[in-house]
Amino acid sequence: MQGIKSHFISTEAKVRYINALLKVGFDTIDFGSFVSPKAIPQMRDTAAVLDQLDLSSSDSKLLAIVANVRGAEDAVNFEEIAYLGYPFSISENFQMRNTGKTIEESLIILEQIIAIAAKKNKEVVAYLSMGFGNPYGDPWNADIVAQWTKTLAKLGVTILSLSDTVGLADGEIISYLFSNLIPMYPNIEFGAHLHTHPARWHEKIDAAFLAGCKRFDGAIKGYGGCPMAKDELTGNMPTEKLLSYFTSKKVVTGIHPLRFESAYNEALKIFS
Repeated sequence: MQGIKSHFISTEAKVRYINALLKVGFDTIDFGSFVSPKAIPQMRDTAAVLDQLDLSSSDSKLLAIVANVRGAEDAVNFEEIAYLGYPFSISENFQMRNTGKTIEESLIILEQIIAIAAKKNKEVVAYLSMGFGNPYGDPWNADIVAQWTKTLAKLGVTILSLSDTVGLADGEIISYLFSNLIPMYPNIEFGAHLHTHPARWHEKIDAAFLAGCKRFDGAIKGYGGCPMAKDELTGNMPTEKLLSYFTSKKVVTGIHPLRFESAYNEALKIFS
């Protein structure tokens, strides 16, 4: 939703959609952002949305994105929130575009956010953006990803989602990174935040799963994606493609098919 600038999605519509998602059986719902309303006007009602969510019959945990210390301090005051998500880029250019901070400044902020979250028994999900490549000219290779993973592990990150921010990743690099990093850091839960062109989704999911990744982010129909991606067909990994893949592998996901269909229909209303 955050990239939609043509109109404001009503609080009521957001609540209907997220309440539908909460019934499906997902482990975690990324439901909103505690960020500057000037930077992302679409998320200015996150607290109001949270107040109206029906969590009474859902085991799904809630994740809120924060981009600075102030956002983290706001988010941790809500008992319903389990996770704070922080976008940490190993690309200096992208970090400046995304949060207006250098990598070193972002590292300090992340350390502070981890401390703030710990005091309120929250966990931090760090998104390692540009984790599979860099179109902005910054140095990138697998060793750089490994070095930043080591740095974040020392900082106390226990959930690290490697992010294919603009859809650059192929199966080979996805497989290489996960198959090497997961055994090295048994105390870190690695995730795959993949963006993809419609023709390449299977290759990416397959590579990550076979390399040991068990945490996957998705968005219904791939809506969203990075607004800086040059190919307009490159969006988020479609949730329905993830479910199709895991069904083919006979993986038990805990997802309720009919309730997912209801959430899918709500997504069509929101994003059409």
